[in-house]
Amino acid sequence: MKLNSKALLAAAGLAAFAFSPAHATEGGNVLTKAGAFIGASAGVPPPGIYMFNQIFTYQSNLTGPGTALLNAPGSRRTGVQGSVDVQGFLFVPGWTFLGATYDAVFVQPFISQSLGSPINSQAAGMFNSYVVPIELSWKLGTSGFAVKTGIGIGLDDGTVTGANGLGNVANPYYTFQPELILSYLKDGWNLSVAMYDEINTENRITHYTTGNIFHADFTATKTFGKWTVGPVAYFVGQVTDDKCPISCLATGESTLLHSSKYSVWAVGGLVEYNFGPASLSVWATQEVSAKVSNPAALAAIGFDPSVVTQGATVFATLSYRLWAPEEPPKPAMYHK
Repeated sequence: MKLNSKALLAAAGLAAFAFSPAHATEGGNVLTKAGAFIGASAGVPPPGIYMFNQIFTYQSNLTGPGTALLNAPGSRRTGVQGSVDVQGFLFVPGWTFLGATYDAVFVQPFISQSLGSPINSQAAGMFNSYVVPIELSWKLGTSGFAVKTGIGIGLDDGTVTGANGLGNVANPYYTFQPELILSYLKDGWNLSVAMYDEINTENRITHYTTGNIFHADFTATKTFGKWTVGPVAYFVGQVTDDKCPISCLATGESTLLHSSKYSVWAVGGLVEYNFGPASLSVWATQEVSAKVSNPAALAAIGFDPSVVTQGATVFATLSYRLWAPEEPPKPAMYHK
């Protein structure tokens, strides 16, 4: 069976959900890798059960005012590297609701990450599972425009160690992620913007709450036969302040110790080949701008400890259909 790769990659759940170290203010990972919805759209593939395997590498350095504490004058910058393997499933039962097509997603990432000198830290394990119990996609007539919305949940079930729960790759808290994808899908074009917001619960150990993190992923690709190519970009930034109640201060945490706001922009390109039974998509981006700050810390203690990563990502997705409903038998033809 020939895959409609554009529709399959269109499922918003076909994305890796882990690893942007030093972006989250308390030191945990953001739930969704910046750019994870690149290549996606508001479309949905035909009914069936689909699987996707994803790997990506993120190579970066710490930047921001806080690096003055880490790096002596003339020394090399602190490197941050990550490798992620993701196994995921997309379920399309063929149901409709309010004129929209329904689907659901389950994603399980595994991470290996390291921070260089002078931190010299390494960790590996299972990241928080990601479940999308509902996504709804509407086609707007024959115009080519489509809209998808849904909500995902990052479960508190990953590898958690350390006094504050952040000694390994997972986060000791839940994350809720509402999403909205707007697309133009016609004549081989995929012009899409995927917007999603991470809303975190408090760290169950320290009671610290990381502020909301907003993502916007941009895709502008064109399909020529079995090939799809085009430019891509993403933005990720923290849009609300962290929170640390009195119970949080008792654990040694404070909002003055971390960044309060950051923003990162990246640009790159995507290439995809449709083999028929499976589709392989690869995109690469370079982060061209990374800003971070904590004005309250600067005013209170005279120094801003904020850091954020800035680097490059190479991201590959192999997607294919595991099962499809049987087609109804064709009526027999009788001849005299």
